[in-house]
Amino acid sequence: MANTSTRTLRLLSLLQSHRYWPGTQLAERLGISVRTLRRDIDRLRELGYPVEAQRGVDGGYQLTAGAVLPPLVVDDEEAVALAVGLQAAAQSAVEGLAESSVRVLAKVVQVMPPRLRRQVEALGAMTLPAGWNGAASPGVDPGVLTAVALACRDSEHLRFSYTAADDHHTNRHVEPHRLVSLGRRWYLVAYDLARHDWRSFRVDRLTAAHGTGSRFRPRALPAADAAEFVRTSLDNQARPYQVEVLVDAPAATVRERIGRWSTVEELDAEHCRVRMTTDSLDWPTMALGVLGADFRVLNPPELLEQIHHWGTRFNRARA
Repeated sequence: MANTSTRTLRLLSLLQSHRYWPGTQLAERLGISVRTLRRDIDRLRELGYPVEAQRGVDGGYQLTAGAVLPPLVVDDEEAVALAVGLQAAAQSAVEGLAESSVRVLAKVVQVMPPRLRRQVEALGAMTLPAGWNGAASPGVDPGVLTAVALACRDSEHLRFSYTAADDHHTNRHVEPHRLVSLGRRWYLVAYDLARHDWRSFRVDRLTAAHGTGSRFRPRALPAADAAEFVRTSLDNQARPYQVEVLVDAPAATVRERIGRWSTVEELDAEHCRVRMTTDSLDWPTMALGVLGADFRVLNPPELLEQIHHWGTRFNRARA
């Protein structure tokens, strides 16, 4: 029989792997008596793990949500972040990652206090991945994100301060619909009660977000889903740069490499025209660099200046 510490860890692992264990079956898996199992359960409880016992002939044990998290080396915000991260990983296309993430997620959420579990469930249920890959946007307050998610889930009126792209500050009163994770940013899709229209808001520009306690009946969104609404809103925004470049490469080759983010027009077998609409010249510069072909910038002049600037810095790297 394993020593007490090893057996306790094994017991904890078994309790986390199933919602409910009959006492006799659990003791058999550990190779111990039912009396020894009861002592081990008491030891787990002393360590802070919320183990509930069902008495009787068919009695058994299960981990339940406690008043506080069991002794884990994470705080409340880290626990929520861990669970949300596992939810995202559970949708991963990487072989083996999704299944493992689901198993770990089940263990974490199972023993969470109700207040933390509610936050995790709200973020998971009210967030719709839109399919554009990228790192999460910096500067998003987890407290704001959670407050918005809870208001979406509970159909509760939401108030917040919003800073637009031109630094204009306004106070908003909305009916929140969904959170959308798109590219490197989070967006809130909501019906603006003052403007009487649907809007999408960048969450990193929200401050002082709080539910009012007042509920509403959800309206019909004028789009197939929240992700489509955000994409359409972004496409309709004025972009400062219209990029046009002639590339010395077949159109098929260019489409394969950057066609997802640009329009490629074939000129002849060995040349094509590339057009992009963007609010930053960094991406077109990188995209043209990975083509591995000569090109000529037609518009805008600022792109040519940036390429020359990048080239100067790259040349300095040889020193």
